[in-house]
Amino acid sequence: MKQQPKRILAALLLAASVPVAAFADAAPAPAPANPDPWQGMNRKVYAFNKSVDTWFFKPVAKGYRAVTPQLVDDSITRFFLNLEEPLHMVNNGLQGKAKASVQDLGRLVVNTATSLGFADLASRMGLPRHDEDFGQTLGYWGVKPGPYVVLPFLGPSDIRDGASLPLDAVVNPRNLVESNSANAGLFVLDKVDFRADLIPFEKIIEGDEYLLMRDLYLQRRDFLVHDGKVKDDFLDDVPEE
Repeated sequence: MKQQPKRILAALLLAASVPVAAFADAAPAPAPANPDPWQGMNRKVYAFNKSVDTWFFKPVAKGYRAVTPQLVDDSITRFFLNLEEPLHMVNNGLQGKAKASVQDLGRLVVNTATSLGFADLASRMGLPRHDEDFGQTLGYWGVKPGPYVVLPFLGPSDIRDGASLPLDAVVNPRNLVESNSANAGLFVLDKVDFRADLIPFEKIIEGDEYLLMRDLYLQRRDFLVHDGKVKDDFLDDVPEE
């Protein structure tokens, strides 16, 4: 089973897996502020996104999985992950993590030079992959996340992370492509490839899907801002379809 496409959902599930019973004997803490004051609006946007996924992205993703050999699928995933290395490099630098920033640069150079990013030789050379963005950088320097918000087409976010998305896009090398149609095609391929990799995990989602995704998103983002570590092989036992 491929590893890197699980970069969001597997880590989300790990972040949510701390047993609540472990805190049963602790002194009660003050009630936290409501992280989702706009739940009514958010649920409507979530329902809209769900409809778009049901009628477009999921069918396309299923077709993609059916016709794309695993080797090709893995290579496409690594290509798009490689395009994220400048984002990681810049944000590690902004957080004062010089070693990690240099490693990100090394990953970009090695993987681009050897395979245009379709292979990950850098990991074999001992250069680990990081996960940093401008939302995490703002959190690192003390900016609060603000209320939870579901963005049309983009999904779960919060005010801090949503406001950071344009900055994330600026440092994506995909934007160096001058052709708007080619850029749009790469964007759609990235989303379809990622959506296809989430299909095997749908069977483990139960209950109120909106609340599950909200809580997992908020826990995961807090986990990343505080530099939590997540192993990519956390859900290796989830079977392929």
